Amino acid sequence: MTGRIHSLESFGTVDGPGIRFVVFFQGCPMRCLYCHNPDSWDPKGGSEMTAEEILQQADSVREFLKNGGITATGGEPLMQLEFLTELFRRAAEEYGFHTCLDTSGVTFCEKNKKKFDELMKYTKLVMLDIKHIDPALHKKLTSQKQDNIIAFARYLSDNGIPVWIRHVLVPGITQNDEHLYKLGQFIGTLRNVKAIDVLPYHNMGKPKYEKLGIEYPLKNTRIPSEDEAVHARRVILDGMKTGL
Repeated sequence: MTGRIHSLESFGTVDGPGIRFVVFFQGCPMRCLYCHNPDSWDPKGGSEMTAEEILQQADSVREFLKNGGITATGGEPLMQLEFLTELFRRAAEEYGFHTCLDTSGVTFCEKNKKKFDELMKYTKLVMLDIKHIDPALHKKLTSQKQDNIIAFARYLSDNGIPVWIRHVLVPGITQNDEHLYKLGQFIGTLRNVKAIDVLPYHNMGKPKYEKLGIEYPLKNTRIPSEDEAVHARRVILDGMKTGL
């Protein structure tokens, strides 16, 4: 079995606990306005790799992965569910790596629940990106409905899978105290959340858009400060108290 891989990073420090070997999967159904990896959208792009080829590279830098492991990100790893499961199964059982999945959960559906159950056997942590709590604004921001994402969050909670929630703070889009509070209320209904990260929007992906000949959609959007991100996280936490 092979998967389509965008790239590999051997020293990831923001992709889960500890130092991570990061596998960027190719292909994504979402078109988030702030996406910094537009070159990962095309599911036919990237390179074909086997799980063994990936794991051998991870194993070659094992000594540097202190308190870390392997993180699958993208793109959207769940677009290649069977290959992802094979990678995580072998990473956990044969190599003893801690496995982390960074995902939006957008491809989750009840008819594939058994396949997700199988993946979760080998997944130690999920970093779940919740893009927007308002359904209409979520669709405007990502081009996709939020239903599967909300369902996936509840599925993870019901199954006790540890989760870190990630939310990108974008002025004029997600930087809204009312929406942040409602997001907190939803998170408060989940029983498995171990951390909440509010990530300030950045425009470091802009050169990729130019290279691909795609207009950058947020060219006039300012970068929020760390203080604004701290405030946003505080609002989310306040909302969580009412959702508990």
